[in-house]
Amino acid sequence: MSLESVRAFFAENAPDIAVIESPDSSATVALAAEAYGVEPGRIAKTLSLRIGDRVVLIVAAGTARMDNRKVKAHFGGKPKMLGIEEVADITGHEVGGVCPFGLKTPLPVYCDVSLQAFDEVVPAAGSTHSAVRIAPMRMAELTGAEWIDVCQAPG
Repeated sequence: MSLESVRAFFAENAPDIAVIESPDSSATVALAAEAYGVEPGRIAKTLSLRIGDRVVLIVAAGTARMDNRKVKAHFGGKPKMLGIEEVADITGHEVGGVCPFGLKTPLPVYCDVSLQAFDEVVPAAGSTHSAVRIAPMRMAELTGAEWIDVCQAPG
């Protein structure tokens, strides 16, 4: 179902972007990098977080690590990852396929500045076997995302 909602999102908002499918699982950053032939940093991972009473999505470069202090400073609360059931219920996407496109419930989307190191990134597209290739700025535009800095500086 969620792969279809992502396809519908792109058909309506960006018909030039095609959802690509892989026979190989792309459920983790490492698997996705292998399945789509890109370096792990180009995989745009979507983190589903509860901060206080709200749920937000943060999209970051695949190799970036969230900095809890920065998240807490930005949002004013301690971030907590959503549970597997909650992720599917709220986003409509299964864990490993979560993306900021075609969401079941409209959610605030934030893009971490770590994505700006790349001209093109590869976020999931609603399933553990699908993705899209997209410029980070375009992804932020299409999802109404705000740019924030909540990951640790690359070491």
